[in-house]
Amino acid sequence: MKKLMFLAAMAITAAAFYSCGNSAPRASLKTDVDTLSYAIGMAQTQGLKEYLVGSMGVDSAYMSDFIKGLNEGVNAGDNKKKAAYYAGIQIGQQISTRMLKGINHELYGDDSTKTISMKNFMAGFVGALTGKKGLMTMEVAQTTAQRKMQEIKARELEKTYGENKKAGEKFLAENAKKEGVKTLPGGVQYKVLKEGTGAVPADTSLVRVHYEGRLLNDSVFDSSYKRGEPALFRANQVIKGWTEALCHMPAGSIWEVYIPQELAYGERAQAKIDPFSALIFKIELIEANAKRK
Repeated sequence: MKKLMFLAAMAITAAAFYSCGNSAPRASLKTDVDTLSYAIGMAQTQGLKEYLVGSMGVDSAYMSDFIKGLNEGVNAGDNKKKAAYYAGIQIGQQISTRMLKGINHELYGDDSTKTISMKNFMAGFVGALTGKKGLMTMEVAQTTAQRKMQEIKARELEKTYGENKKAGEKFLAENAKKEGVKTLPGGVQYKVLKEGTGAVPADTSLVRVHYEGRLLNDSVFDSSYKRGEPALFRANQVIKGWTEALCHMPAGSIWEVYIPQELAYGERAQAKIDPFSALIFKIELIEANAKRK
């Protein structure tokens, strides 16, 4: 990317200062400097067209319009007023073609009928740049943007995956009534398959475990047993439901653990796990205070 940006800059620098409109100036190679200038201009465009089309969204059918803008930019020289104007056009196009599209995709996925407000976006953007008193401070704006992004994204995901949440709540409510199933203070349910007698990990303990993870339909999405090697990690470096279970398990135990979606991945999708999915794990705590080999 940096190389292509350099090429673009060099191409602009090497363009003729007396060109106009959307046409190319006629070359006149009378001196070594003339020949060098022409050669540099041509050589430094290598990859530029591909960059314009692929990275800047320039339609090759409108290359003559690009040349017109290029000539205007070159002939502007160091005119600060024109430089500011051209920079505004460039940033505005990046907002339109990249930033807003990225934000909308993050919030609404592939639903192209929904978008954030361009009017309010620009009110905040321009207001901050011009130093006008805004409706919030920069610090508040940053935290508000992050919080609202998460809230809106969660609402949109719930419209699509809300049934997962309902299914998980129903399953856990029924599961809690089954014989041998106990509930920890944080909401994790478990059933002891084998009672261990070893040490109970702290949340910072390095633990060695074998495990198998299943969805409510019993499909397996991950298994250390299949990989043939137990996992090693700190008890607080996993999802909250795992941490709560591990911090109540004596080493040597094997539990079947039932984790509510909010203590698993919540609205975050994983490779084989949809948002708002309650999860079931078989967890075998081999060592509560393990050592790295």
